[in-house]
Amino acid sequence: MITEIVIIQVKDGHAEAFAAAYREARELLVTTRGCLSAKMLWGVESPSRFIGVNEWESKEAHLENFRGDTERYARYRGILMEHISEAEPLVVEHYVDVMDG
Repeated sequence: MITEIVIIQVKDGHAEAFAAAYREARELLVTTRGCLSAKMLWGVESPSRFIGVNEWESKEAHLENFRGDTERYARYRGILMEHISEAEPLVVEHYVDVMDG
């Protein structure tokens, strides 16, 4: 299993709209083959910052089944991108649990 962490900075005044958009877009993510779970954390001290935490069967499951599925990924991004700040790029990284290694 691999955990994908996504750090997202939204545009000023877009936090509520982004949260609502994610609630809509999440279904595209969790119905992807190989996706085990998905959640979005909303910053308390930094309310314009969100952290996506998604668990996948493998890194390949994420990259091939979601990112590689152009239509699904394009729809997901289309729902969310209007709210994401262009000033700070998205950070997307994959992690493994130290207890598994």
